[in-house]
Amino acid sequence: TINDETVELVQPYFEMEDYTLQHGQKVCGNVAGLLSWTQAMVVFYGVNREVLPLKANLAKQEGRLKIANAEKDKAQAELDEKQAELDKVQAKFDAAMKEKMDLENDAETCKRKMQAASALIDGLSGEKVRWTQQSKEFKSQIKRLVGDILLCTGFLSYCGPFNQDFRNLLLKDLWEAELKAHKIPFSDDLNLISMLVDPPTISEWNLQGLPGDHLSIQNGIIVTKASRYPLLIDPQTQGKAWVKNKEQDNELQVNSV
Repeated sequence: TINDETVELVQPYFEMEDYTLQHGQKVCGNVAGLLSWTQAMVVFYGVNREVLPLKANLAKQEGRLKIANAEKDKAQAELDEKQAELDKVQAKFDAAMKEKMDLENDAETCKRKMQAASALIDGLSGEKVRWTQQSKEFKSQIKRLVGDILLCTGFLSYCGPFNQDFRNLLLKDLWEAELKAHKIPFSDDLNLISMLVDPPTISEWNLQGLPGDHLSIQNGIIVTKASRYPLLIDPQTQGKAWVKNKEQDNELQVNSV
């Protein structure tokens, strides 16, 4: 119930010289307590007058804080809900991106396979002409095979003792004429060497010491293909060196005379 008017009414008493706790105690202890109490109430009133607005403002701010916290909790709940939706959408997006990358990788792999297949088809289309021509050549070669085999077997059986000129005479002038007379087909450009031996074998013979001329290679064919034991007339000892190198791994035994 203290107000400004009450404080104003008691203010003249506070200005009196004898209105102190010491003078009050001299008069009466109860009077001193009452005097001290009035002074304390005035001080309390002055302090409380400043505190009350602060309390009111504090209560107001606490109310606003409560409302703000409620709004914050509501916003946080909405945020959590949106974050959950975002996480779901992000998971779907990541799955879609992974699927996209897998599809792109599959498409790239398929593209490379298609390019390889196209290149292969293009290459095979070019080979088709050669294969067709080669097939026709095979048919023609089969027809000529009888005469070619006759020439090869005749070469292996009878041409060993002779030089190159006489071998050509037998093959070209005599035997081919005989085949023509009996209407036996054969290859006009027959290559006995390619017919009877392959190039890697010839290269191996050359490494073993056999000379690379046609006569020497023909002699090597006769030595390796003929069914009878060959007799080598070898003044330069080239054939001897070749035979020793060729049969070295087979434990060839040589008797020196």
